Amino acid sequence: MRKPCGANISPAKSAKVQTPPLSIEAQALFRSAVADAQPIVSDRVHHEPPPPPAIPRLHLQDEAAALFESLHGALISDLFLEGGDEASWRRNGISMRVLRDLRRGRWVVQASLDLHGHTRDEARGALSLFLHECHTNAQRCVRIVHGKGRHSPGREPVLKSLVPGWLSQRRDVLAFCQARTADGGAGALIVLLQAVRDK
Repeated sequence: MRKPCGANISPAKSAKVQTPPLSIEAQALFRSAVADAQPIVSDRVHHEPPPPPAIPRLHLQDEAAALFESLHGALISDLFLEGGDEASWRRNGISMRVLRDLRRGRWVVQASLDLHGHTRDEARGALSLFLHECHTNAQRCVRIVHGKGRHSPGREPVLKSLVPGWLSQRRDVLAFCQARTADGGAGALIVLLQAVRDK
């Protein structure tokens, strides 16, 4: 027995039934029926949750770095104070005459590094790279400009207090002292590096 035509067509494949558009009279009748309707005003108020408190991550990192420096860096009392409050330092075994010659400008400054605008981490990295290049170029007397802290938060000379500690920890640094006024004064240090040995 033959199936009637179209009996095996699935519902999904059958043509969709479209509702004919309303006539103009039906639309007018609907508008008149809902003419007195008032929109429903919701009494619910959406309250945006307060943002989470800001975590001062950079501030916490700075505090952690300052703590590390205070534990592992050179103490201020370890630095010789010669001629008032001018910080100077020499490694054990280096004579005071070497330091005096350095302070009097008898060593020619061969290279200079300016740390203005650097953060603590940037300054330490730049100082390490600079001293490595000086060692490669056999430069012994260099100038490190750390600034006076006039543009630092609270006008505290952060780098001025950190750079001497960093220098005193390095094996290639023999001595350093505050620069003369013409070379930066209290905002710079003159550093004497170890001589490069011939291989």
